[in-house]
Amino acid sequence: MHFTEEQIAFRESVRRMAEKHVAPIAAEIDENDRFPIEIVKLFGEMGLMQLWVPEKYGGPNGNLTMVCIAREEISRFSPACGSIAGLNTMFIMPLLHFGSEEQRQRFLPVLAKTGTVTAIALSEPQAGSDVSAMTTRAVRDGDSYVINGRKQWCSYGCVADYIVLFARTHGERGADGISAFILEPKKMKGITFGRHERKMGWRGAPNTPIFLDNVRVPIENLVGEDGRGFRSSMRALDLNRPTIGAQSVGLAQGALEASLAYAKERQQFNRSIAEFQGIQFMLADMAMQIAAARTLVYECARCGDEGDFDRLPVLASMAKCFASDMAMKVTTDAVQVFGGYGYTKDYPVERMMRDAKLAQIFEGTNQIQRVVIARHLLSGAFTGV
Repeated sequence: MHFTEEQIAFRESVRRMAEKHVAPIAAEIDENDRFPIEIVKLFGEMGLMQLWVPEKYGGPNGNLTMVCIAREEISRFSPACGSIAGLNTMFIMPLLHFGSEEQRQRFLPVLAKTGTVTAIALSEPQAGSDVSAMTTRAVRDGDSYVINGRKQWCSYGCVADYIVLFARTHGERGADGISAFILEPKKMKGITFGRHERKMGWRGAPNTPIFLDNVRVPIENLVGEDGRGFRSSMRALDLNRPTIGAQSVGLAQGALEASLAYAKERQQFNRSIAEFQGIQFMLADMAMQIAAARTLVYECARCGDEGDFDRLPVLASMAKCFASDMAMKVTTDAVQVFGGYGYTKDYPVERMMRDAKLAQIFEGTNQIQRVVIARHLLSGAFTGV
């Protein structure tokens, strides 16, 4: 794993910002489940939300490695705030890879400006891991489409300026026949949101269902070809999953740092608990697991930056799965290091453990990631080198 001088300087600037602006509000955001609008403004001004907008459209011209760096550093304190860095990635990717130049000229300069929030609406109540089972339908009507249905787990959708929504335009089931559309919820009629999901962790990042009642979307908001939207959703997920791995690494790193500080300070039997071999072994295991996950995440990021889309899908699944499983174990061990205090909200590790659990579930459960990895192995598409 090798970072350029530019990437190292970027990492240091994000780290300083996170220590100054994110760390002090992390516990309060979790306690109140508050969407930190001030962080949106700050990240927008720093170019962190819109990292992946190319320079020709007014953006920072970042890449997957830079998004991973930003999310890792911020997630040491709050993965909810970490999600806001590179938040617009899932909206940008379908436009860059499958959209028209007219669409890129229309939307990307807007995203390059500060504070624009976007979202992606893919999952449904009965279509989570099996995206191809979606039933939300878009019917062509003249020079527009009329969309009806429901989406679930839409992160930031209720505060978004734009949403990429996937709906079925042909057939009843399967990957073929799914199309991608750009919604403008603050302008289009028929879009309503349900209550915020009351999550165990990752609080401060709103998730809400979306209800679509005869929503009319102009044909120029169709991204790519009619019925070929599933490809864009998979490409977007492949490029976003490593960033979830990076957040998991940052979260685990924060738990390790808290555990180290506490173990040196906490006294039992007239010495610090850091002097006990049992604690030392736990800390060593935590550090090894974090280092391994970090290496895998940034190897995947390098693969994405180089456009190696043959290896990217399996590496993305590996990075997301391994890093989030690691974060769950490390944060659980951190609670153990803190003992009884680790189980209280007076210390951050119980929050970190709750946050780690979601990373194993969203962006495709870790069971689904293992299915993806196994398919590549069995087909010979991935040999491990």
